[in-house]
Amino acid sequence: MTTTVKAGRPVSPAEGGPAPWSADELERRLRELAVSRYHDRHPFNQRMHEGRSTPAELRTWVANRFYYQCNIPIKDAFVLSKLRLPAQRRSWLRRIQDHDGRTDQDGGLERWLRLGEAVGLGRDELLAHQHLLPGVRLAVDGYVNFCRNADALEAVASSLTELCAPSIMLTRLETFPLHYPWIESAGLSYFRARVPQGRRDGNEALGWVRDWAVTRDQQHRALSALSFKCDVLWSLLDSVQGAARQELRDA
Repeated sequence: MTTTVKAGRPVSPAEGGPAPWSADELERRLRELAVSRYHDRHPFNQRMHEGRSTPAELRTWVANRFYYQCNIPIKDAFVLSKLRLPAQRRSWLRRIQDHDGRTDQDGGLERWLRLGEAVGLGRDELLAHQHLLPGVRLAVDGYVNFCRNADALEAVASSLTELCAPSIMLTRLETFPLHYPWIESAGLSYFRARVPQGRRDGNEALGWVRDWAVTRDQQHRALSALSFKCDVLWSLLDSVQGAARQELRDA
């Protein structure tokens, strides 16, 4: 049996089974899945983007999403350890630096802390995760463990929600100043930075998945990994929405 190498990773051709889709067909299916399952469709996000969230709801969302933000560079470190080629590792390392920053004064985590301050949260309470919901912790930790245990294909494919990230960031840049003018513009810097980063990272990861998923089984595993990531983001918002409803009942 002949073994080829794709992107520094050995790949054996399938023995029997259905023929693989073309790379273009796989990309079509991945994009279709991402768009149909992305969390911009979640009722909490839709309500927030329509300007119907209260300040307390926004603070709950920002505080809990920060736990996700803090864990993104950790999951990216697990992905980095699975990449075989130096050029791939150098490229993926950039994602960790985007979140952690090159100093304490820049990076995505610092920008999210500024968003927290803009909605009325203190840095200390954010960094201590004082408002973290159990369901959010479970969803985020599940994603980190998925990337810890998955192979490179599945771990990279799970990141393809980034194909939709620029759109939701642009929506927030448009709707937050309109509906929540009390949030200072400087607090929205995270959304601005993620537009070009999401485009770059999503396209890069998609190219790798197109190259690596050369059997139908690998293609199905890529789709399943992306579906799982969509479930993670959806579950996070389920928890935040549930907490918001409970606050209204207790008020």
